[in-house]
Amino acid sequence: MKTIDTIYVNGAFVKPHGTEVFDLISPTDNGLIGKVILGDETDTQLAVAAAKEAFKTFSQTTKEERIAYLQKLYDVVKQRECELIEVMVKEYGGTLHFCTMSIQNALSGFTSAIEVLKTFEFQKIVGKSKVMLQPLGVVGIITPWNASNGFICSKLAMSIASGSTAVIKPSEMSALQTQLLLECFHEAALPKGVFNIVNGRGDVVGATLVNHRDVAKISFTGSTAVGKFIARSAAETMKRVTLELGGKSPNIILDDANLEDAIPMAVSAAYMNSGQACIAGTRLLVHESKIAEVKELLKETVEQVKVGNPADATTVLGPMVNQKQYNRVQEYIQLGMEEGAELLMGGPGKPEGLEAGNFVKPTVFVNVTNDMRIAREEIFGPVLSVITYKTEEEAIEIANDTDYGLQAYVSSSDVMRAKRVASQIVAGRVLINGLYHDPLAPFGGFKQSGIGREMGVYGLEEYVEPKTILV
Repeated sequence: MKTIDTIYVNGAFVKPHGTEVFDLISPTDNGLIGKVILGDETDTQLAVAAAKEAFKTFSQTTKEERIAYLQKLYDVVKQRECELIEVMVKEYGGTLHFCTMSIQNALSGFTSAIEVLKTFEFQKIVGKSKVMLQPLGVVGIITPWNASNGFICSKLAMSIASGSTAVIKPSEMSALQTQLLLECFHEAALPKGVFNIVNGRGDVVGATLVNHRDVAKISFTGSTAVGKFIARSAAETMKRVTLELGGKSPNIILDDANLEDAIPMAVSAAYMNSGQACIAGTRLLVHESKIAEVKELLKETVEQVKVGNPADATTVLGPMVNQKQYNRVQEYIQLGMEEGAELLMGGPGKPEGLEAGNFVKPTVFVNVTNDMRIAREEIFGPVLSVITYKTEEEAIEIANDTDYGLQAYVSSSDVMRAKRVASQIVAGRVLINGLYHDPLAPFGGFKQSGIGREMGVYGLEEYVEPKTILV
């Protein structure tokens, strides 16, 4: 068992002023695997002060200097890639496949920032004026537990690329992962105060960042409820905000799609990251004439979904992150049954032989209507709702009948038709005939899925402010 008793401020590991101890519990067997001492308001204020001081000089660095820093960060993280995957599997319970992909995404955060920075123009002539894109200042970065290190790396990379400095509040449930990543970052030997990390609770460390007058921007990934709180609070000091929030992603399988390909992809989209993903395709929309075939293919596919030890390379579904999340998913499964949806696969309780951990049976509901809560609310677990439609127009209407708009999926044998449908879906990203990721393309949501964009040029522009100079 490991105890983490330091935070990272002004280029050094230091003892926190805070004294609260948080237990780190394995989601696989609910055993105690570590403890972390949480920072408090004082620790956060010291971290902000360090970042503010560092900004004075770091904001004046050249693109070439920032690219060199980003390359250093990539190199040190790459060297410990296997360890980072291993600790993520252990602490978070993500499958080996997902954790491997997640660390690859963390690394791509640095490489894509370098690629963007090479051609990004911080000075432009607009009309008769000179426009300078200046770094914002101190950025407060708040990350969730479902891909902690990936979010830290991608957000910090853009902060550095812009010339800003950062104070990072990771999820306290990811402390073992954060500590290993911190050791990597420390080895990169960036200027003191450019990044600072304070383990702590959202209502303590996070709230201090959101309310601090010297923090110019908040970049947050997490729930819509917390995002709304941040937006309201940030308005007091007119902070810039980037909020990547919840989702209830539709997956439209058009009537001409190859179901032998589309259904396995749909299951993968719904159960990615054990269902603990804001982009999970948890609403499956199928033509009413295809429902019998879809049900049979779903049964065949879900029966092959292995639930179990996340360190096993063949495991598809690991445990929920903690007991609270397990209980939440169970409540939604029970709710779906009470709402009148037909339980096709899975259901309440834990899979046989996995009673010690927070494991959920891969669950599929059919005969779901879009007004049911299981079709409207983000469950964050391996629960798929199948909804039928009569026409293409109705499918698009159902897909857009949601408070969210983060990601969507379309399957069709006619790519031009799929693109036409995709263009009508209100979502930040739409994937056609597969599961893809482009770290240079903007990522973010419409409606209650968030504000602003991350990644690529659009992501970097969120960290700068235009200044016009007229002579």
